Amino acid sequence: MQPLSIGLIGDYSPAVPAHVAIPLALDLAAVVLGCTVRAEWLPTEDLTGDLSERLAAFDGLWCVPASPYASMDGALRGIQFARTQGRPFLGTCGGFQHALIEYARNVLGLIDADHAESNPETSLPLMVALECALIEATGTIELQDGSRVAALYGQREVVEAYHCRFGLNPHYEALLADTDLHITGRDSGGEVRIVELESHPFYVATLFQPERSAFKGHAHPLITAYIGAVLAGRAGTLESVGAAAWNAG
Repeated sequence: MQPLSIGLIGDYSPAVPAHVAIPLALDLAAVVLGCTVRAEWLPTEDLTGDLSERLAAFDGLWCVPASPYASMDGALRGIQFARTQGRPFLGTCGGFQHALIEYARNVLGLIDADHAESNPETSLPLMVALECALIEATGTIELQDGSRVAALYGQREVVEAYHCRFGLNPHYEALLADTDLHITGRDSGGEVRIVELESHPFYVATLFQPERSAFKGHAHPLITAYIGAVLAGRAGTLESVGAAAWNAG
């Protein structure tokens, strides 16, 4: 079988630890699942025009940390493709933030939803500075009972690593009520740390960076489940079967 093809939406920098970790994390997950993975960086400034043919070449898409991106519009377009085309998707840190912005704009119709880091004058600051920046920090996250992420982790509480300064504005959390984008993980203070899209075969976004587990040589359960979904998609069984852990929820 040809290697699974993963498109990494983001602007690569060797100075960003998460960027170094992601290929390692993908390889560790692939070893667990007995497959191989080929990752390709997709600079956000290149994600213009009709992306259907270009992005359709990838088995899965991952919107990576280190925003603001060179092109916010490019990042949002890549995320939108994954969401609307049912392509297995993972968003971490900046990917989490922009997945929420993409959903607010294109599903909820809130075209002014924006990021306070790149647009401090926005009238709808969906992403704002955290009260306490999570730089090289770890924290406990409580997973929602019955959620798919709880099923794939196999436990209710997990400890994860962060490197971020911005998160979902608590004043706008209610916008997600009664939508398909479910909040399925919160920190000890109740702030949103994980969302998953119910109507999608595999669509998870986390404010933390699960890829950092690769520095310790560990295959992360979330990334392994993501690659499992990509593998199932390649086999044509994602919608009907999918990754066992994912569908267990």
